[in-house]
Amino acid sequence: MSPTSPTTSPASAAFLGHGHVTFLGAGPGDPGLLTLRAVEALAGADVLIAEPEVLEVVRGHARAGVSTPELTVVDEASTAVGVPVLRDPANLVMEAARGGKRVVRAVTGDPGLDGNAGAEMLACAAEGIPFEVVPGVATAVGVPAYAGVPLRDAQGTDVRFVDARTADDRCWAEVGASECTVVVSTSLDSVAAAAGELVAAGRRSDTPLTVTIGGTTTRQRTWTATLGTIAQVFKQGKVLPSPEGHRQAIAVVGERSAPAQRDQLAWFESKPLFGWRVLVPRTKEQAASLSDQLRSYGAVPHEVPTIAVEPPRTPQQMERAVKGLVTGRYEWIAFTSVNAVKAVREKFEEYGLDARAFAGIKVAAVGEQTAAALVDFGVKPDLVPSGEQSAAGLLEDWPPYDPVFDPIDRVFLPRADIATETLVAGLIELGWEVDDVTAYRTVRASPPPADTREAIKGGGFDAVLFTSSSTVRNLVGIAGKPHNVTVIACIGPATAKTAEEHGLRVDVLSPEPSVHKLAEALAEFGLRRRAAAREAGESVTRPSERRPGARRRRTT
Repeated sequence: MSPTSPTTSPASAAFLGHGHVTFLGAGPGDPGLLTLRAVEALAGADVLIAEPEVLEVVRGHARAGVSTPELTVVDEASTAVGVPVLRDPANLVMEAARGGKRVVRAVTGDPGLDGNAGAEMLACAAEGIPFEVVPGVATAVGVPAYAGVPLRDAQGTDVRFVDARTADDRCWAEVGASECTVVVSTSLDSVAAAAGELVAAGRRSDTPLTVTIGGTTTRQRTWTATLGTIAQVFKQGKVLPSPEGHRQAIAVVGERSAPAQRDQLAWFESKPLFGWRVLVPRTKEQAASLSDQLRSYGAVPHEVPTIAVEPPRTPQQMERAVKGLVTGRYEWIAFTSVNAVKAVREKFEEYGLDARAFAGIKVAAVGEQTAAALVDFGVKPDLVPSGEQSAAGLLEDWPPYDPVFDPIDRVFLPRADIATETLVAGLIELGWEVDDVTAYRTVRASPPPADTREAIKGGGFDAVLFTSSSTVRNLVGIAGKPHNVTVIACIGPATAKTAEEHGLRVDVLSPEPSVHKLAEALAEFGLRRRAAAREAGESVTRPSERRPGARRRRTT
């Protein structure tokens, strides 16, 4: 019997039919830092009231149709001064709870250490509205961990947390007179002032200091200095003045933040593609797993559909073929893309069929992604290429037709309207009859938004992944040619040739025709680039930060 969370025990039934509030810590920004209990609470919410900074972190775990009242008020006055006005979240929480709703109030970091959730909890208690607290990773704890700055060591160094916005003279005097590690929550343009307060209170000016903004996200950036030099570091690095000066910063003061130690422990910012904006020009359904892989390398994927998938103009051929599956017309069905699986699955659902209709039929998949889509459908492929994941690779392993062992000689091949004839010709040569059926049409997608088009042409992206010749042609057609500082990565020689024909210099070539191998190859390129910069004694920058026109070497 699995253990039961006390927050989901039968005792909770006492709240049924009444309003209930969950104060939930969403962490500092990385969606992966949400707790299991947080995900569970979000799934059961009727109303989700989240701080703007974490709304996107939590919204994906809420059920469809959940109400998400906005905390930011956009009006003429706030737009004029450039400062958003926030509605009183306590009023929104109480109003929803009084109406009998299950409310999740999501805050940045932890409800008990970040922000002012305590006041809202007291308001619930005063009205007798039941509530619970789901702790989160506090900003002052999570950000140093991602910056490679441990707060304590084996000697048990004391740690003090200070909010510079509310700290008084007594607070500064206490932490300034001690040797403890101090974690200061402040804004970027107030870091130097906080450092000055500590020095004035008695802390040595050569005490090491790290400052991090955008912590736990791919926008994270960290500077190392001392209390006495941080203002100069910001000035020389042209960090300030900046429009981003108001952004929250976490400063860690003490020996634990020594630069030499951070160089060894900065695991997050050392990821091979950290902070890279990578363009993924694929269909939305196909881009998801690739984008997840890129995020694991520290990149910020930006999905731009270049191909739209539409039903065939004449569906009768597809309808006859699907009926033939049920009546035993075919010995094999071969899937050459995820879209082909999707097209057949949709037709099955239209007829009230499911994966059981494949009983007695051998199923082939052109590669791992297509096989995964079939498994998700409830079908385990009988044949996946052992070598190259392509039509040619599939033919290498496809058995010839044998009238003794194969009672039926026909193959159903659902595919795109623009597919090549390689597989059809090869199957016929092996003695099979092929029903080559158009299952879907591929058409050029609509152009992306103007700011995306400008980023593509102006060098705003660090890399672009091309997974087929059509993605090259379509991206250039709908958005223009990527800037010459953008790293171009191609899935194979044919795609690379098309890219070069369009005037693009190919930097990365996948060793295998696999989108995941392509992403790996880009990550390896990023690692080599990072190592070369360090070896040359240069700072590690992203390709988009390079001088326009800088030469690049082709990498295979």
